[in-house]
Amino acid sequence: MINRLIEKIRKTQAPIVVGLDPMLSYIPGFIKEKAFSEYGETLEGAAEAIWQFNKGIVDAVYDIIPAVKPQIAMYEQFGVPGLVSYKKTVDYCKEKGLVVIGDIKRGDIGSTSAAYAAGHLGKVQVGSTVCTGFGEDFATVNPYLGSDGVKPFLEVCREEKKGIFILVKTSNPSSGEFQDRLIEGRPLYEWVGEKVAEWGSTLMGEEYSYVGAVVGATYPEMGKVLRAVMPKAFILVPGYGAQGGKGADLVHFFHPDGLGAIVNSSRGIIAAYRQEKYAAFQESAYADASRQAVLDMKEDIAAALSHREA
Repeated sequence: MINRLIEKIRKTQAPIVVGLDPMLSYIPGFIKEKAFSEYGETLEGAAEAIWQFNKGIVDAVYDIIPAVKPQIAMYEQFGVPGLVSYKKTVDYCKEKGLVVIGDIKRGDIGSTSAAYAAGHLGKVQVGSTVCTGFGEDFATVNPYLGSDGVKPFLEVCREEKKGIFILVKTSNPSSGEFQDRLIEGRPLYEWVGEKVAEWGSTLMGEEYSYVGAVVGATYPEMGKVLRAVMPKAFILVPGYGAQGGKGADLVHFFHPDGLGAIVNSSRGIIAAYRQEKYAAFQESAYADASRQAVLDMKEDIAAALSHREA
């Protein structure tokens, strides 16, 4: 799957993943009104509104991006109907040819970790039938329980030719409370990065490993260090746009050939119509605003990488 992701990035010339992290407050009134008229102001109504909102955005951007990243918590908050919406979103994105990164941030051990891996990336045996659960192409994994929590995912990735992105240095302000702690003179995130490189060395695609890393755009200097620590790991970079990251912050995450990283933007794209910059689109054209936000992000990243090369 890492080979396919790289192929899609090369084809679109857009190392961009759109975070499908819908909140009801992001969804235009006309979509909510229709969903609530059919299902009431219920969990089912909320889930329907989310699904229709996602579908509109995917229809507007699927041809100019390689991947999407739905954050499962935004769906879980609406219970079982929300998870149905999550699954419909995953399936629809795959129908459109997009690579799907399930942002699930699972981290447990033993049979529990194996069940998470099977449910999201693998298959389960039901009697004489083999079934697929959520069916994402990649998943995000929290490594802080150690190898016991990661190995079940590695096994499924090997079987299914799928991938994971392991949390190494996250974009949130308090991440340093633990991740920056020094161990034998080096920050914890470097030690985690070394383990990512080690795990990934046993699961290689053509150019990069199936085992990637999450490193926030808000920490570009740390990204430079981690790029060197994990030369064969693709880096998923959150924190662009709404969290403060910009194209100039991203150059160190990439190799000189422009590969090696994929940058996430969530509300900066899916709620673009609410920004002053895209106000002309209005609610009725929210998906068109999202498309323009993707094009602007693509231009920003390309300009930053071009400037580095110059």
